[in-house]
Order: sequence, then structure tokens, then C-alpha cells
Amino acid sequence: MNTQTFNPGEAATEVSTVAVVGLGYIGLPTAAILAGKGLHVIGVDVNPDTVQAVNEGRVPFIEPDLGVHVAGAVSQGHLTAQESMPEADAYIVAVPTPFRDDKTADLVYVEQAARSIAARIRPGNLVILESTSPPGTTRRMADVILDLRPDLSAAAGSDRDRVLFAHCPERVLPGRIMIELVTNDRIIGGLTLEAATAAAGLYSTFCQGRIHLTDAATAEMAKLVENAYRDVNIAFANELSVISGNLGIDVWNLIELANYHPRVNILQPGPGVGGHCIAVDPWFIVSADPENSRLIRTAREVNDAKPGHVIAEVKTAVEGIEAPVIAALGLAFKANIDDTRESPAVEIVRRLALENPRARILVGRSFPGAKLPDELSPLPNVSSVVTNDAVAAADAVVLLVDHDAFREIRPEQLAGKAVIDTRGFWRTTA
Repeated sequence: MNTQTFNPGEAATEVSTVAVVGLGYIGLPTAAILAGKGLHVIGVDVNPDTVQAVNEGRVPFIEPDLGVHVAGAVSQGHLTAQESMPEADAYIVAVPTPFRDDKTADLVYVEQAARSIAARIRPGNLVILESTSPPGTTRRMADVILDLRPDLSAAAGSDRDRVLFAHCPERVLPGRIMIELVTNDRIIGGLTLEAATAAAGLYSTFCQGRIHLTDAATAEMAKLVENAYRDVNIAFANELSVISGNLGIDVWNLIELANYHPRVNILQPGPGVGGHCIAVDPWFIVSADPENSRLIRTAREVNDAKPGHVIAEVKTAVEGIEAPVIAALGLAFKANIDDTRESPAVEIVRRLALENPRARILVGRSFPGAKLPDELSPLPNVSSVVTNDAVAAADAVVLLVDHDAFREIRPEQLAGKAVIDTRGFWRTTA
């Protein structure tokens, strides 16, 4: 299918009821946006706490402006949540697609959603996969449903009742999801042009950006390529930071100077790469064609190795202290959010605690009421404390995430302490 731009006048959506499967960082915002446009949206999630929170108009994670949308949609009766799969005109699948130990995609949640949908789906329904997935996953999801429902078909011209399947990857930045869901361009790939057009009709109810139609496999690959591009460029910055450290060069100053070149735009280094996209998606490309994805694999390995360099810096900083106190500032994978998925900061804290059990790791709270993630909460030498208390007690302060809240830390609070600043946060203040 050649790429084409969708014209909103081409297809008016006939969808009135939408089931959004998976009420996480993408599913819940999508459900709230659709409900805000007057559609009847039923959120589906396996976590009863999430279902209860949504039905009470609450959001179970931090995302600016999402709470207002959810509370409004619930109060107006346009958004409800439940654990079981309902009948609907359209299904949007936004479930996790983690990777296994061998870095291949684990599609068990997609397949579970497909089986549940198969029991409720009706002729003419639209099924959209939003979950970031390797090429071929939308087809695989369709096959699971159609194997269970041989009365239905996805093929154009079939004499059986039709079901439409499409892929529409999310392209939003945590912290700006409610803005970018509306303003960003969208890529929609269908198993057929009819499916892509139908999905575009639904998304055009709220999407102000252009909608680009293609085939499902290309849409799947486009999302992976976007994140692999970012990963490769971050790897260059992270590799520069390691080399610069070995040569006694300030990498932040180096990058600033290099970026004065009109055709150079080096990104900023950090303690690694995290999140549900950039830290995961490039591996899906590698697993799809291992022989020809050498650069993408190397970039992933560079970024995956960066936490080890930070850990080595911390150990050197507290060398000779029998029971060091280490203040670790930030656990999320990026600034000003609470999402710790694949976060290098969490890995750094976990490994520091395990490799030096006599050390006390004080995690400075970046948000009121912030709790330790499951990976850290069982560790006896890791605790979450008020940020100023963590800094005051510390022999070494490790800045892992550049949350705005940490800008309140004054230079005199860091005096006499070892400072490992992985974000260039305090270059001019410490």
C-alpha cells in the first residue's frame, strides 16, 4: 500500500462505542480523549485497582492534565472501566509488549487481548493495535481472533463477514501526552486500505495532526525506527561522556561547543536509556533482522552499559568509607514524571544496594507520596526519604533524573560531598 494522507471527509466514523484494552500510560489517555468527544468508551484492564480508580474518576499514575479529562469523562457518563471484555464497535488494544531475556518481543498480552475480543467481536467491527510491536504483530493478532472466529474474515472480497484490523502506534512524550495525542501526526496501517481508512475516521474525531495511511507492517516498523533513531543518537552522546571522562574533558562543554556547528546537534548524555519505547523498541528491529542491524544493536549495548559506568563512579567516590550513605535523586526514566519502566536509575540504585550491602541508599522523593518501585522496595538498605534529608545525610549525591524539584537544592547543601551528576544539572551551581 502506498502511503497517502487521510482526508477527514473520506470516511465518517460509524463508531459510537469503543473498548480500550489496557488502561496504562497510553490506553487511559486515549480512552479519556475519545470519551471527551462524546463517544461511549469502556476501559478494560486486568488490574482491579486500576478499574476502581478510573470508575472513581481518578488516575493511578502521574500525567499532567489527564486527571481533569478522566474526571470529566466519568462524571458525564462517557467513560467507564471494567475487567471483562464488552461488546463494542471498535477495540483499541494498548497492552504492554515487553521483551524477553533474549530481547525478543513477548506478545502474550496482545494474544490474551485478542482471545478476549474474539468472544465478543461482531461483523463490521474495527480492531486497532496501539501497542508498540514488531512487524507482523497486527497480522498475528488478527490471526488469533480469526482462528477462533472462522465465520469472520479480514480479507477484501471475502464472502464471509468482514472485520477490520489496523495498527496505530502512539507517538507521544510522557509529560505531554494530553497535548501530543491531539496535535501530533498519526501513522495508521491497515491489513487493508478499508481498515486503515476506518481507523483514521475514528482517530480524526480528536487528532488535529495529519493522518498518514499505510500498511500495517510499515506502520509497526515506523514506530520502531523512530525510537531506534533516538537511541542511536543518545548512544553517541553517552559514549562521548565515557570517553570525555577518561580524558578529563567536560562532556557538557564539549557538546555545547560542537553544537555551534550549523549541521551538528548532539543530544545530552545521561545514566542510560529507559522507558517503554526507546529502551525496548530497537531490540524488536534487531530480532527481526539480526544480521543487518549491527549499528542498532551496538547503540543498545552502549546505552545498556551506561549504568555500569555510573555505578563505578559512585563506588570510586565512596571508596574507603565502610558504610557509605548515598543519596540517589530520581528514579523515573525521564524528568518530571513518575514512570520507572526500564529506568536506568532504578537499575543503578538496585545494583548499588546489592553490591554494597553495608551502604545506605537514600532515594530523594521527587513527588509527594512517591513510593519505591517493586524492584527496590524489598531491599533493606534502600529507603525513600525527603530529598533535603537524603542530601544532608549523604557522603555522595548521585543525580540520576533532572526533575525540576531538585533545582531547589542549593550549592551549599552539596559542599564537602562527592557529587555524581549524570545530567549536567549542577554544572554552574555545584
